[in-house]
Amino acid sequence: MIVFLRTPSPRHSVFAFLLAAILIPAAAFAAEDKQAAAPADTDVIVLSNGDTLHGKLVKEVTGKVTFHTDAFGDVDVPWEKIKELHAAESFGIVDNRVHLRRKKNSNQIPVGPIDVTDQGVAVRPANAAAAPAPIPIKSAEYIIDAQTLDTQLNHMPGFFTGWNGGATAGATLVAATQNQYSVSGSLGLVRAVPTVAFLPPRNRTLADFSGSYGKITERAFTVGGVTTPAVTTKSSIFHIDAERDQYLSDRIFALVQTAFDHNFSQDLQLQQIYGGGLGVTLFNTPTHEADVKGTVQYEKQAFISGSSGNQNLIGSTFSANYGMHRKIFTFVQELAYIPAWNNLHAYSVNETDTVTFTTYKNFGLSFGTLDSYLNNPPAVIPPTKRNSFQFTMGLTYAIKSKY
Repeated sequence: MIVFLRTPSPRHSVFAFLLAAILIPAAAFAAEDKQAAAPADTDVIVLSNGDTLHGKLVKEVTGKVTFHTDAFGDVDVPWEKIKELHAAESFGIVDNRVHLRRKKNSNQIPVGPIDVTDQGVAVRPANAAAAPAPIPIKSAEYIIDAQTLDTQLNHMPGFFTGWNGGATAGATLVAATQNQYSVSGSLGLVRAVPTVAFLPPRNRTLADFSGSYGKITERAFTVGGVTTPAVTTKSSIFHIDAERDQYLSDRIFALVQTAFDHNFSQDLQLQQIYGGGLGVTLFNTPTHEADVKGTVQYEKQAFISGSSGNQNLIGSTFSANYGMHRKIFTFVQELAYIPAWNNLHAYSVNETDTVTFTTYKNFGLSFGTLDSYLNNPPAVIPPTKRNSFQFTMGLTYAIKSKY
């Protein structure tokens, strides 16, 4: 077999050489520029073991850094596992050694791009000469982006934003010798400004509704020529309240409130309360919170049986609220003692307990009790029982709104 090889002409060799001389360096420069430009648009974390993460710093809360990467999503990394951190966007650093009393102290929060090296957080402000001293990472309790910090410090949420709470609904239906149905529901909303824990509270708005309604009907029947008429038993209870708190300090607040109660089993058509007073936050942590409050108020009671028992009262409400927030459940308890100063017999006591278990995303299963004692129902036949106890169970949807 004979193979003939063709020798390229000198003209073709020169053209190929020139083409390679142009394309190969251009491709190399483009790849180098692409590699250099990628990290410039991202934040960087260097871990203690030498690994490097590229992405975006989200926040840091009490020693846990949240960092977003395209590959892993949001990743939580504790300070002790971080050797270096560099963020190009502006963040505010809250030093736990500095007590922020009011909004006017916000200038004590350094804001700018940050670098974490040698166990310290350094802020790079626009004027490098005015850069503050690095903050030890153990003292950097919160790191929050500048836009969120400005929103929390300088703005108020709109009327329909910033509300958090839950809505619960339940129902029972029985069809037998007696026909029975009952429905119950509740809605609890809280809007605290600001919503972050590291800034002092400015104000808080609360609104609550709970109610149940039901009927048991037994049909008429005739036995031996004697007719027994149909009997209907009704139950109806609802409670509505609203409160506005304005903080005078980190723990003391002034408040105004209103409340409306109806309880068919206690012959109470409507009890109205309008008042104001002072409250104290005993403690407020991510898992526990408690307040105590006292008010002076006008109270009006109207009863179903007639106007003989109706009263206009001057009284007070002394109440305590407690909340426990865990990963799988939330427990809320409210106690209230409501005396009247112009009629010492006209007092009432209420206790509400609710526990909600998280089941799937924003949905949960809720169990609640409402124990109400009214000392002065009017004298009627049959006699009205002063105490009313209600147990409810239903499906709850958690309402979460930010601003």
